[in-house]
Amino acid sequence: MKKQVKRAFKFRFHPTDAQAAELARTFGCVRKVYNLALATRSQAWTLRQERVNYNATSAMLTVWKRTEDLAFLNEVSSVPLQQCLRHLQTAYTNFFAKRAKYPRFKSKKQSRKSAEYTTSGFRYRDGRLTLAKMAEPLDIVWSRPLPEGVAPSTVTVSLDTAGRWHVSLLCDDVIEAAPAPNAAVGVDAGLDSLLILSTGEKVTNPRHERADRARLARAQRSAGWHARRKAMTRRTAPKPAPRSPGSTPRSPTGAGTTCTN
Repeated sequence: MKKQVKRAFKFRFHPTDAQAAELARTFGCVRKVYNLALATRSQAWTLRQERVNYNATSAMLTVWKRTEDLAFLNEVSSVPLQQCLRHLQTAYTNFFAKRAKYPRFKSKKQSRKSAEYTTSGFRYRDGRLTLAKMAEPLDIVWSRPLPEGVAPSTVTVSLDTAGRWHVSLLCDDVIEAAPAPNAAVGVDAGLDSLLILSTGEKVTNPRHERADRARLARAQRSAGWHARRKAMTRRTAPKPAPRSPGSTPRSPTGAGTTCTN
């Protein structure tokens, strides 16, 4: 039985300096648009009890691009910006369905740096992937082949905390389900073995508790020996000689001094 599924294939790639700079700008713009949309939707609900959906935030994005302060949003592809608004809509849907917590703002240092491109934001031909706003294809390390005759529907580019670049390609794939076995096997708890199967196979008992008990006993004996040695050292340490009633008090440095007039 064959079944069509969506599978993501993740690869490493090495961008050029120009590509890395373009992706860094894209990551920053995605974070900015996401935070602006989240702040707008939160304020609308707090002040006016109004729900703002994806279509409204998409229209706001067009207005933001025309302002002087946010004109830099036009320098990157609009596809990742639209995708982050869709992700925010999904986060709100999960929140209202009580499947997730309220969406949080993206942090420049702690949040994941990523950008998602749909089919209108990239070109995939002959095993070469070129993103929007880029003249050259990505230098991808193809560690495994994609399904034959299949093109990716979504591409996600990310940068991890170790400075490694990854690209994830979402593709349609066909898998064949394995036939269900007809044989049944009985399982019984044994005395000497952990499990005994009806086929005669025995699963040995790892006896973790016995090994842990032996290690605990050794640790206790070692701790007791150190405690006894420390007590013995205190008892056998030489004690200072007692001073006579008429002796001169010692100075803070330990040497006796005598004052004469």
